[in-house]
Amino acid sequence: MKRTDLVKLLEKNGWWIRREGGNHTIFTDGINIEPISHTREIPEPVAKKIIKRRGLK
Repeated sequence: MKRTDLVKLLEKNGWWIRREGGNHTIFTDGINIEPISHTREIPEPVAKKIIKRRGLK
């Protein structure tokens, strides 16, 4: 999955950037945090786990 698609999905579900790290961007929904790698492609299994864990639609 492309990183931009995953970021758009997070933002659509109310997540925002908390901070930029060296290798990851840290997103939050105010309670939870989710680090997203800066690579262009996020491996499918990793993307699916993030989507399932955070209940993204």
